[in-house]
Amino acid sequence: MSDKITVDRTRPAVHLRIGGERLTSGSGGVHDHIDPATGQVDARIPLAGSTEMDRAVHTARAAFEKWRHVPPAERRRLLTRLADLIEENLGEFSRRAALDNGTPVSVAAGIGQMAIEWTRYYAGWADKLSGDVTTTRTTDGELGYTLPLPYGVIGVIITWNGPLISLAMKIPAALAAGNTVVVKPSELTPFSGELFADLIERAGFPAGVVNVLPGAAEAGAALVEHPLVEKISFTGGPATARRILTACAQDMKPAVLELGGKSAQLVFEDADLQQACAFGSMLALATLSGQGCAFPTRMLVQRPVYEEVIERVADMARAIAIGDPFDPTTLSGPVVNQAAVDRIQGMVKQAKADGSRLVIGGGMANGRFEGPLSGGYFVEPTVFADVDPKSELAQTEVFGPVLAIIPFDTEEEAVEIANGTRYGLASYLWTNDLGRAHRVTEALEAGEVLVNGATGLAVNRPFGGIGISGVGKEGGREGIAEFLRVKSIAFK
Repeated sequence: MSDKITVDRTRPAVHLRIGGERLTSGSGGVHDHIDPATGQVDARIPLAGSTEMDRAVHTARAAFEKWRHVPPAERRRLLTRLADLIEENLGEFSRRAALDNGTPVSVAAGIGQMAIEWTRYYAGWADKLSGDVTTTRTTDGELGYTLPLPYGVIGVIITWNGPLISLAMKIPAALAAGNTVVVKPSELTPFSGELFADLIERAGFPAGVVNVLPGAAEAGAALVEHPLVEKISFTGGPATARRILTACAQDMKPAVLELGGKSAQLVFEDADLQQACAFGSMLALATLSGQGCAFPTRMLVQRPVYEEVIERVADMARAIAIGDPFDPTTLSGPVVNQAAVDRIQGMVKQAKADGSRLVIGGGMANGRFEGPLSGGYFVEPTVFADVDPKSELAQTEVFGPVLAIIPFDTEEEAVEIANGTRYGLASYLWTNDLGRAHRVTEALEAGEVLVNGATGLAVNRPFGGIGISGVGKEGGREGIAEFLRVKSIAFK
C-alpha cells in the first residue's frame, strides 16, 4: 500500500430518504461502518426500522397514484437524465465504491459504465411497452386485447458487493414500467446509494417515486411483509431468499431473486489458453476480490492441457496487484469484513484437508497480509488443483479469491461436472470447435453461458439463474416484463 497516494477519503453523510425528506436517524439504530482497507470504523450509518419502512412504503404508494399516469415519454426523459447524471458523477461513484467496500477505483469505473448502460437501456423501454390484440376473428363478435400495467410499490433489497450496478439493474426497469420503489441498500455499502438518491432528486423525479433507506434486518422484513408492497426484487444469498419467499407466500407476493453461483469455466484443449486463463484468473481472483455471484470459480480443464493451464493461472495470480483501493494500479482490494476473511480461510483449510493440491496462496497468518496491509481485510489469491468435484470447495460458494481447478477427459464428463452443483447462474466455455460450442452450451444447466470471453451482465440479455441461483430475470425485455402485470380484456 503506497503512502504517496493523495485522494479525497472523506466519508459523505448518509440519510434515510423518504419522499423529499432526509432523516439523520432511524428506529433501527446505528451501524458502525468499517473501512475494509484499514479495519477501522470510519462512519456511523443511521438505520431504518419498521417505523421508517412503513412510512416509506406509504409514501411510495401515494406517489404511485400520480407516477403511473406520467406519460411514458416523460419517464423516458427522466431516466435518460438520470443516466447522464451517473455518467457526470462516475468519478465520485468510483470514489464511493472504494469507501463502501474497498472496490479498487480501477475496477469501479467499469462497473459504473455498466450502470449507465442499464439505465439508458430501460429509459428506452419506457415508451415502447404495448399489449397484444388477442382476437383471432371478429366474426365471433368479440374483441380481445391485453394491457401491460405496473404493479405499484416494488420493494428492492440489494447486497453489498456491487451496490451501484445492483441499483441500476433494478430501479430503472421498475420506474420505466410505471412502478415506484422502496430500496434497502446494505448498511455495509451505504455511500453509493446516498449518491444515487441525490441524482434521482436532481434528475427531477417526483418525491416519493424512489425511497432509499439503509436498514437493520427488521427493516428488510418489514419491507417484504408490507401489504402495500406488490413485488420484491432481491439480490443476495439463498438463505435470506428462502426467508423472503416464506414471507411472500403468505400473500402470494411475487419475487425476483438474483442469488449466488458456483459457475464453471470449461477449457477444452483446442481453446486459446492464454485468453482463457487470463479471463478466468481475473474474474475469479482479482475482480471484486472474487466477491461476485457469477464469477467462474471452478475451472474445468481438459487433461492434455491441464498442467499447462495450472502454470499459466499461477503466474497470472502472482501478478495481481493487491493494495489500496484508491491506487489506480491496484486490481484487487480487500474482502468486505472479518467474517468474510474467516469464512474464506475456513474453506481454504478444508480444501487442504480434502486433499486438493495448493498451487498458490492460502498461507497468510490469520488469512491476512502482513505489513502495510495488515489492518485491512486483504486475502491472498489462492488456487487449488486436483479438486474433487464433490468437495466443499467445488460445491459451495466461497465469495472470495479462491479458484478450484478440476481435470476432465471427455465433453460428457465436463458437462456432468459443470452441472453437478445445486447452483445454475452462469457457465463459461472456451473452445474453437463450433459444433462442440453449440452442444455444450445447450447441455449446461445455467441461466447464461458465455463462450470465448463474451461479456457478462450485458443489459440487452436476460440475466438470472436456476436452482438455488434464483428466480426471475434482470436485463433485456424479460427484465422489464418482471415489473408488469398483464391484464386481459375482452369486449362482446
